[in-house]
Amino acid sequence: MVTIKAAALEGFIADIFAAAGCSPAEAERVGRYLVSANLTGHDSHGVVRVPRYVQQKRDGAIHADIEVDLLVDTPVLAVVDGKFGFGQTVAPQAVAIGIEKCKAMGLSAVALRNAGHIGRVGDWAEMAAEAGLVSVHFANAAGSVLVAPHGGVERRFSTAPYCVGVPLPGRGPLVLDFATSIVAEGKVLVASQGGKAIPEDALIGPDGKPGNDPHLLYGDYTPTGPRNHAQGQGAIRAFGEHKGAGLAFMCEVLGGALSGTGATSHGRPFANGMFSIYVNPAVVDPTGFFPGDVSRYMAFVKGAKTAKPGDEILLPGEPEERMRAKRRAEGVPLPDDTWGSIVACARAVGLDERRIQAATA
Repeated sequence: MVTIKAAALEGFIADIFAAAGCSPAEAERVGRYLVSANLTGHDSHGVVRVPRYVQQKRDGAIHADIEVDLLVDTPVLAVVDGKFGFGQTVAPQAVAIGIEKCKAMGLSAVALRNAGHIGRVGDWAEMAAEAGLVSVHFANAAGSVLVAPHGGVERRFSTAPYCVGVPLPGRGPLVLDFATSIVAEGKVLVASQGGKAIPEDALIGPDGKPGNDPHLLYGDYTPTGPRNHAQGQGAIRAFGEHKGAGLAFMCEVLGGALSGTGATSHGRPFANGMFSIYVNPAVVDPTGFFPGDVSRYMAFVKGAKTAKPGDEILLPGEPEERMRAKRRAEGVPLPDDTWGSIVACARAVGLDERRIQAATA
């Protein structure tokens, strides 16, 4: 296990993307958002993605320094084409449009299509919350067919994330952010590189038997080599049986089909789609009832008796907030195989060996 301070890791990842052909501003932004995911404990959406992003850029699947196109522009609604740019570049542009419209009208909706991997969706809910707005996000990953529907063994969904953010005065926001599969694909990736194991029933084989061996999803692979989910024979399972599968379906319909990205299918390029709704609580609630009642309800929920003595009821966003504080203080832990794959990627883009060695100094 390698442990690196967040600022040093951000700088190193930024240098990799700059060497790969991104502008300094974009390289810094991609590094910052990837490390942000690690800081919150969502390693599946963190720096483990670096080799994959670099390969996608090399293959022409994602493009550097994209300025989005505004295809539909009304006072409350926008349709934004990300043109297969880095998700960490095009998603904040789309969110900024939603924030601006919501600030003006009290309510807005933005459909983002054809984005590169947008990372942790919670980042975009937090961006809206910083502006004082409630937000709801439905996302899909067209071309990334990974998840079996309830009762099936063949892949039909992406991991189809769902996210809600609620701002709170004087403290961090409530952020509910999850894949509609038992685990995100990135968590299988992390497990395959020596990280935290996934739940025993997170995957399903073609024989209908559940399991947690990453080879079910990726087929054969070497410790630091690439992972190709097209080579695996199994699938990730949707969470919550028919309820999770139903939510996944709706994320595909709204984040995929309605955004114009397209619901997930085989044989098409990867792209994230996201349909986002923004609400200004100050307009809905001019008397200021909302924040006080949310605080009251938080205390009511956290005051429930726990099933196990000494446990604590946690609210959406609290685990991430605590992990962020811990990892900022102690550093970001990375499994050896994950770090090895990032180092190999740095060498492949021509980063100076002294810079690589300095990353862990």
